[in-house]
Amino acid sequence: MKKKTIAIDMDGVLADIEAHLIAYYNKEHGTAITKDSIQGFSEEEAFKEKAILHGILNQENFFRTLPVMADAVESLLVLQENYELFIVSAATQFPISLSEKVAWLGEHFPFIKWENIILCGSKNIINTDYMIDDHSKNLDYCMGKPIMFTAFHNINQTHHLRVNNWKEVVDVLEKTL
Repeated sequence: MKKKTIAIDMDGVLADIEAHLIAYYNKEHGTAITKDSIQGFSEEEAFKEKAILHGILNQENFFRTLPVMADAVESLLVLQENYELFIVSAATQFPISLSEKVAWLGEHFPFIKWENIILCGSKNIINTDYMIDDHSKNLDYCMGKPIMFTAFHNINQTHHLRVNNWKEVVDVLEKTL
């Protein structure tokens, strides 16, 4: 029997880009932004200095050194028993991130085959049974069942099934088997 498929976003889902970006932005801009202080803001509202933000996201080793989300590795190991996992990241906007993301995945998720890593621009073409992402712009076009991973910028959005952490992801998906 063919396994159901899951598309899993990297930044904000597998990788804790929020903490990393806040630390880099505060250092570059001399601010004291915290995760709590940006809850409910869009990324543009939270990080107002676009030139600084763009510079950070194009900085060598930014994506390579992202911290892993709590319980992500263990959760993917559990999920791969019953699902085929695809890591899908809209990486082409920041070309320097392409090789860094592949290296990051190789280090933290070595059990994900290279064939199951999709680095793209738009995710509109992704056709899996489930998609886990932190951005509505990706989930709104999901051809399967969308699952929103909580992030500061989506906290007020209520039109997708929401999960707050990887333990909740596993619980939700194990109930669908």
